[in-house]
Amino acid sequence: MDRGRDILWIVTTQWRAQATGAAGDPNACTPAFDALAAEGVNFVEATTPHPFGPFARAALLTGVPSPENGVREYFDPLPREVRTVAHDLAARGYDTAWFGKWHLAERDRAAPLVGETHARMIVPPEARGGFEFWEGFEGGFLINEPWLHGTRLPTPYPFSGYQSDVLCARAREWLAQRRSRGVDRPVFCVVSLEPPHPPYAAPAGLVEPRDPEAITLAGNVPGGGAVEVRARRELAGYYAHIVATDRAIGGLVASVPKHTCIVWTSVHGDMHGAHGLFRKGWPHEESVRVPLVVRGDGGRGPRGVVDRSPISLLDLREMALAWAGGRTWSCARTSAPISMPSVVALPDQCDCTWSGERSATHKVVRRADGSPWFEFDLGSDPLELHNLAVRTGQGRSAS
Repeated sequence: MDRGRDILWIVTTQWRAQATGAAGDPNACTPAFDALAAEGVNFVEATTPHPFGPFARAALLTGVPSPENGVREYFDPLPREVRTVAHDLAARGYDTAWFGKWHLAERDRAAPLVGETHARMIVPPEARGGFEFWEGFEGGFLINEPWLHGTRLPTPYPFSGYQSDVLCARAREWLAQRRSRGVDRPVFCVVSLEPPHPPYAAPAGLVEPRDPEAITLAGNVPGGGAVEVRARRELAGYYAHIVATDRAIGGLVASVPKHTCIVWTSVHGDMHGAHGLFRKGWPHEESVRVPLVVRGDGGRGPRGVVDRSPISLLDLREMALAWAGGRTWSCARTSAPISMPSVVALPDQCDCTWSGERSATHKVVRRADGSPWFEFDLGSDPLELHNLAVRTGQGRSAS
């Protein structure tokens, strides 16, 4: 009987699809990401179903969009009875493990989002999405000196160093110990990283921030004013965190056996001044499009392929189940659903709910009442400078 292929998901936060060397970003230095893309498939049209962390993580794990998966509001926990990809793969004989940011437990709404309160909050075993081994933190945005707790750490413990380095090293160590003990069961491991999430001014390991004036801005970032100044300042730190996190992930990828099926992605992007906007929740490309490279079929699959299928993070559960069953997987979508199920009342975030569809060539976005908000021909207008919904007064299908 086929043992099943080892599967590793690497999930970052706020890393937009445009910000890789493989995507042609002159600011990005991502040798590990680019090398994995050269070894597998680069899904250049990949999107998040919801450009906000908890909604996207819930959708990623369940294969079901929000709010149908039970996460409607920012503070909603993932319901404990909901079935995730960890449950599915455990039923197929897999050992399952989670490392890093969870952000799906029940949180204190009155506590500060940034700092040790959420970083040290205990996520009980029954709230860990079915993962047998779990070592992580609920939140806190401690990009350096993270606190971890879980299966082998009953109480939160502080770790010295850059978060991406710490989590990738912990996962690498656990996987190596498992192999050294001769464990023959297949493994499904998720490494969930906050970087390159803000605070962008936080130290990025040993990587120095870029010179803000040397940053090349896209043509949809308004120039000559406060938006440009802020975009350059934040991007200087953002790209440093990308370099540091790419380096940490590269070490993890190099340490696992070649037969491992690997997914590297992000839960959402960041506007960084595009259209005068910042952060996420917005339906624009910088917010909804995410990097996604896959080395599938245990490294025996296609190499160096650029795939323009409208894949969504919603598809990764089925992709993993196909691998576990010894099958190949292909995207059957003609367009991917994108939405924000609720407003997150935090600075800079999108201030309305919306829904839409995106294909490789077209995007349609509707307001909560169904009226058209945006429509873009992505083939001729990749920077989304010309809103066709304004001219036509109605939206169309994106397929």
